[in-house]
Amino acid sequence: MVRNGQHAIAALPYRAHVVGVPRGVKVNDFPGLLTRAAGHGVDPYGLKRPEFHVLVAVRTGTVRCSLDFTDHELAPGDWLWVRPGQVYRYNSGLDGVEGRIVLFLPGFLDGATAEVAGVDRGAWQPTSVPAEGEGDTLWQVLGLLEREYARWGERPSETQLEVLRHLLAVLVLRLAALRGTHGEPNVAGDAFLRFQTAVEQGFARTHRVEDYAAQLGYSVRTLTRATQTAVGCGAKRFIDDRVLLEAKRLLVHTDLPAASIGQRLGFPGATVFTKFFRQRTEQTPTEFRAGGV
Repeated sequence: MVRNGQHAIAALPYRAHVVGVPRGVKVNDFPGLLTRAAGHGVDPYGLKRPEFHVLVAVRTGTVRCSLDFTDHELAPGDWLWVRPGQVYRYNSGLDGVEGRIVLFLPGFLDGATAEVAGVDRGAWQPTSVPAEGEGDTLWQVLGLLEREYARWGERPSETQLEVLRHLLAVLVLRLAALRGTHGEPNVAGDAFLRFQTAVEQGFARTHRVEDYAAQLGYSVRTLTRATQTAVGCGAKRFIDDRVLLEAKRLLVHTDLPAASIGQRLGFPGATVFTKFFRQRTEQTPTEFRAGGV
């Protein structure tokens, strides 16, 4: 557990060797989630940073939550995808909410599915309201996954594990297609996908679109258009958003001085980092850390 001031962030490991459940995937409902949290000594409403993927689907009721410092209100039909390393928490009571929570490990899905669905790229938008008809299909697939999970042990484990893997693959592929984050070039665009990967690898070294354009062999205009099409903002804003997210994570997760965080993120001095942070949040890094998330 990581502590910063009055805040505690629970790092959630995946308990992979539990008797009677399959390896790599788990399906639960909200009452079961509350029971499981109590059994593991985890506050269900506290800040959490899982080492696994969390898919939350709401059938009835409302779930208020935050994901990496952004608040979301999940209504019936909404889905939330929390990726490993992200920080989330539930901000409202879960009693009376009907829905399902699917946990799965990185690497549980086959490589082709993970690539097509953008599982590790982080491009999937946190919430969605499926179009008429599609919501029912998603729940049908989720229902099949849940029933197969509940029948664990009735067939040879390797066979049953593959069935679970394929059902989960169908679910995430349909979710990815619904949100327009399918990995094919005609949807997200090869330029954006390459840019996104480069930013993830280099945001602590450079914040300039020109540097990524030169690295990837595109013009700044091409990257800006590709990013606008894929995620609705320009290339510079995309870089700055990633830098800001990492700054917030470091402010909350660590006790590093703000100046050291700024240096780690590629800012030439503490004053420049503070100016950047204030422009984006209307707070200094110190004020953000003191105010919590």
